[in-house]
Amino acid sequence: MLELKDVVVTYGRIIALQGISLRIPDGEIVSIIGANGAGKSTTINAISRMVPITSGSVTLNGSELSIPPHRIVKKGIVQVPEGRRVFSSISVRENLILGGYLIRDLKKLERKIEEQYRRFPILGERRNQPAGTLSGGEQQMLAIARALMSEPKVLLLDEPSLGLSPLLVKEIFELIVDLKKNGLTILLVEQNAQKALAISNYAYVLETGRIVAEGTCGQLLGNPVVEEAYLGIKR
Repeated sequence: MLELKDVVVTYGRIIALQGISLRIPDGEIVSIIGANGAGKSTTINAISRMVPITSGSVTLNGSELSIPPHRIVKKGIVQVPEGRRVFSSISVRENLILGGYLIRDLKKLERKIEEQYRRFPILGERRNQPAGTLSGGEQQMLAIARALMSEPKVLLLDEPSLGLSPLLVKEIFELIVDLKKNGLTILLVEQNAQKALAISNYAYVLETGRIVAEGTCGQLLGNPVVEEAYLGIKR
């Protein structure tokens, strides 16, 4: 289980996270929803140690993760950043090779690449194309495939549906559910609250660096404040 306890993150005088605590049990999808600037991406970056934690702790199965980002990956926690951030000038295949940098066995590396091509057939078709020539949806698939190359235990997804068409959003959320069925633990950061809640075991609502509500999908859908502020439902 991945757990955050009283995590504070500051940027100069700005307090981005004000002592948040959350739990991501093994094999579940947990979502963080909230408006822009709520601290959602900062939470994921704090777990990955891409930003320093001022106070509090992040633990995996009880062991504190006060280690550099590359060692976080070795522990099995891998982030798919907001905006995809593929390496645009190199090919799809080369992006996948970089994602599998921890794999020393070349035969295993090739097996993992072929596994991603089976999961994302379009990437197999475009394997030799520069990643920057892919569509936004294809780049998101590549970003997820690249993360899966390192065989993560916990996948941190930061706004995976951002900027995608409704059809591609549906495909991405179906993929997330499928990954969970295959045993992956997922922390999902999403502005599309309705979609996120529909597939999550549990969710947290973040507002200006604080958790203002939490619960199962049914509990949050029954919360009038959450419904009006994040789901567009007025009673």
